[in-house]
Amino acid sequence: MAATAKFLAVDLGASNGRVLLAEWDGRRFHLQELHRFANGPVQVRGRQYWNALGLWQEIQQGLARYAARFHEAPAGVGIDTWGVDFALLDAHGHLLGNPVHYRDARTNGIPEVAFATVPSDEIFQQTGIQFMQINTLFQLFSMRHHGDPLLDQAETLLMMPDLFHYWLTGERVAEYTIASTSQLLHAVERRWATGLAARLRLPTQILPPIVEPGTVLGSVVPDVLAETGLQGPVPVIAPGSHDTASAVAAIPGLDERSVYISSGTWSLMGVEIPEPIITPTARALNFTNEGGVAGTIRLLKNIAGLWLLQECRRQWQREGREYSWEELLALAEQAPPFRSLVDPDAPDFLNPDNMVEAIRRYCRRSGQPVPEDVGSVVRCCLESLALRYRWVLDALEQLTGRRLEVVRIVGGGSQNRLLSQFAADACQRPVVTGPVEATALGNVMVQAIAAGHLANVAEGRSAIAASVAQERFEPGPVAGWEEAFGRFLQLAEGA
Repeated sequence: MAATAKFLAVDLGASNGRVLLAEWDGRRFHLQELHRFANGPVQVRGRQYWNALGLWQEIQQGLARYAARFHEAPAGVGIDTWGVDFALLDAHGHLLGNPVHYRDARTNGIPEVAFATVPSDEIFQQTGIQFMQINTLFQLFSMRHHGDPLLDQAETLLMMPDLFHYWLTGERVAEYTIASTSQLLHAVERRWATGLAARLRLPTQILPPIVEPGTVLGSVVPDVLAETGLQGPVPVIAPGSHDTASAVAAIPGLDERSVYISSGTWSLMGVEIPEPIITPTARALNFTNEGGVAGTIRLLKNIAGLWLLQECRRQWQREGREYSWEELLALAEQAPPFRSLVDPDAPDFLNPDNMVEAIRRYCRRSGQPVPEDVGSVVRCCLESLALRYRWVLDALEQLTGRRLEVVRIVGGGSQNRLLSQFAADACQRPVVTGPVEATALGNVMVQAIAAGHLANVAEGRSAIAASVAQERFEPGPVAGWEEAFGRFLQLAEGA
């Protein structure tokens, strides 16, 4: 059947970006990649930045590839990115410096300084957001604490997807789901927590108006049409601009008995609920209440995810040893089980120079066998991550008061079949994987709802279920995993 509508999704992750085309035929989405490019930090004089202008150039190149193939305007274009990072603009709308990468060391020790002014319990009570030093709140407070002049020169703060939407349309707004990652949004009232910001001496006038996912922001401006060759007018539609919000929106079968994992560099593990859970228990467990599509809340935990393994692979590449992902997983399967475990969320692994050595130091310090060969290191990473999933599952059941029957894994990490089986074994729940391209599908689904092609998220999830293949992993014998989980708890509690 011929496509009835074409939508473009720009999906920017912490390690790469893509421009994807989704053709909607009235029943299914047919997704294809138009342009892929690398993304990552740029180190300059001891600071880590994002190459925002380079990313903008790549986005335009992806749009140009669409224009070269199709001589018709797409029905919409929307951008999603990782959370917490932002750009500052001056009064003329010009970029004030390069956006700083969330792993930059400028926030080291900053949360404790901020808590001396506003206690952590008060911050959580307003924002409902998990405490991580990378949060926008602490990045901004770091600027104030270190006397960064850009903070007082700024006219507008835009989160990363909002920046690119601004460059597409000229409209300066904050999409709700990405704003919620900042720890500057009031979780219940869904507005900026300006009183909290003012107490931390952060400028509140730089915070732009908040819009909901599905808002038509405007049309692509003439200079971008000319640069890319796009036929206008092209509507720009805000998706769930936080990549995890888009990914969760796209999960087929997600219901009150499901737990999701959006798996990639980070693993975002949680449940979809109607209202935030802001309780002493949620605060003690350090859970987060981020905004979701269609008025939902994503109660979740940020987990280090495949970051450890990605960095190990990068280290081996530096040493001249090239391993495909398939080779690494095969080596892990051959390694002895449960020999060495780590807490993936330990500070040791936030941004070490050598991840392999960081893992070995952790094991040595905790009195465990030190993983020497490649397979043992990989198995350590994957088993530890699966055990962290088990910890989060138990905590989610405690917070929601209900048993969660199935784990649904989406995103690039859902292709890691060994990790999916480990997750089923550790959690003793069936695991259903897919779609791999959940973020892009959620992005275009929200656009399709805004454009009138779908009625709501439930109808959109059904369409996505018809568009992709999924795989199911049944839990194996629990023997070994329970003992390993007991060891894992000791490690995590002793951190």
